[in-house]
Amino acid sequence: MHGSASSLSASLSSWLLVLLCAVSGAYCLRRVRGWGGAAAGEAVMGFGMALMAVPLGDGGAWRWPVLGAVFCAAAVHALWLLRGGAHHVHHLVGSLTMVYMAAAGGSGGGHGQAHVQGAGLPLLTGALLLYYAGYVVLGGTRLITAAGPGPAAGPGPAPVHVTSTELVRACRLAMGMGMLAMLLSM
Repeated sequence: MHGSASSLSASLSSWLLVLLCAVSGAYCLRRVRGWGGAAAGEAVMGFGMALMAVPLGDGGAWRWPVLGAVFCAAAVHALWLLRGGAHHVHHLVGSLTMVYMAAAGGSGGGHGQAHVQGAGLPLLTGALLLYYAGYVVLGGTRLITAAGPGPAAGPGPAPVHVTSTELVRACRLAMGMGMLAMLLSM
């Protein structure tokens, strides 16, 4: 094997993040038919996060402007969805966060290596980290409490019944954790 153990570990974690985001995006894409615009925005977010997390090294300079444009369009879409309720504020924050990371990645040479200058941008990164940490903790708590108490203990493992609402929450939680991981690597 060539390279250090830490670079191999970073590459493996990047590919796991790609897989997590792509699977979440695929599930959201499957939901588009029944849920409409919100699920479409989540699918774009999942696939865009997967593409952003691909470890391309120094190659892929095309990626940052393209992702920036895609997420600017997603932000406009989220603004349009705000007419339907405040839930879509999170989609707007997510899209704008991805625009921010694409801009930082394009100016700094790559994801996780953004060279941010000035006090404003690290402050924004910190605020986004707090937002997504809270989102993940709250989402995890909602997912755990949604399951409710388990059945009485009996012989053998209890059957697991997962509802579509729990899958949606798990998908959102996975994408929130992915966003948190990408922000932490900036």
